Amino acid sequence: MILQPVLAPLLVLLLVLPVLAATVWMLVRALRRAPGGASTGAGPVIWALRVVLVLACGALLLRPGVPGGHVRTLASATDVVIAIDTTASMVAEDWDGVKNGSAGNADSTRMAGVREDVQRIAEAYPGARFALITFDANAVLRLPLTTDTGALVSAVEVLQPEVTRQSKGSSIGIANQLLTQTLQNAQKAAPDRARMVFYLGDGEQTVSTEPEPFDSAKKLISGGEVLGYGTSQGGPMRETTGAFGDTASGSGAGPYIQYQGSDALSRIDEKNLQRIASELGVGYERRTADAKTVLPPAPKSTTAYREDDPLTQPTDLSWIVALVVAALLCAEIARATMLIVRMRGLSARPTPGGENA
Repeated sequence: MILQPVLAPLLVLLLVLPVLAATVWMLVRALRRAPGGASTGAGPVIWALRVVLVLACGALLLRPGVPGGHVRTLASATDVVIAIDTTASMVAEDWDGVKNGSAGNADSTRMAGVREDVQRIAEAYPGARFALITFDANAVLRLPLTTDTGALVSAVEVLQPEVTRQSKGSSIGIANQLLTQTLQNAQKAAPDRARMVFYLGDGEQTVSTEPEPFDSAKKLISGGEVLGYGTSQGGPMRETTGAFGDTASGSGAGPYIQYQGSDALSRIDEKNLQRIASELGVGYERRTADAKTVLPPAPKSTTAYREDDPLTQPTDLSWIVALVVAALLCAEIARATMLIVRMRGLSARPTPGGENA
């Protein structure tokens, strides 16, 4: 027998033992009050069932099981590389339809949309390995290939755009060399695995040079997508300082970036994003808060159930205990209903001599 308690075992005992003691005491009283099997009120049988109910509830909290269960796990022999734009424009507040800073909170920024989509990407490819690249003035490999999706999501949750006052412009193609290198290393380490790339950004090129092409990565991948964030109307951007609690962390305390006496607006450049998608040989989708992204499937040849290596898990027996609890509760409800009906019948019965009164 294996126990998988819902609560700490000590807390389960503290919850169950007082109630169990009370029901056992009432059972003993009922036995003493009704010698020879006669009963008045709630008899010994009723209290015995209630003792069983309390014990069953305690067992349900302990979640009993037996060893030997197996589950099939979905394994995807795919490496997924996610490249995220972390320039100052990614805190523009036009993700959820907010324009011109009417909300001024982190949930309305493009980065909020990025975090939601990375969560969906992690869920869409179970068993895959994930790597994270961020780029602004420089490209950085934040997370090497790993199957730990929790580490991926956590890394994106704490991701902060570049410090506004240190921003000197950036290229949307600056990550091309690091992306290619990461894909090449993945290919050398596991040539039989498929590789996918997801590029998340707004397409704004803020340097005078042409964006670096992603052609070298195209032959190394078999799928992926470019996801675009922002609106053509544009959204204002609050300054980020890199300090704890600034707008990247959600407080929205930083002032709006100014340009010629008014709030500077950042606009999505879909033409640039579509060009990146063409260079990578993947699809493009402009993201909005009111629609879930439609992610491409992993290559079928790399996705299968792991039949030869099942995970061993206990077979949960708590459903049996739950049936016992449900049956005992139904018995209590049925008894209470009968008592109510009987009491109503007694109250409706005319008293002797009532007609002559």
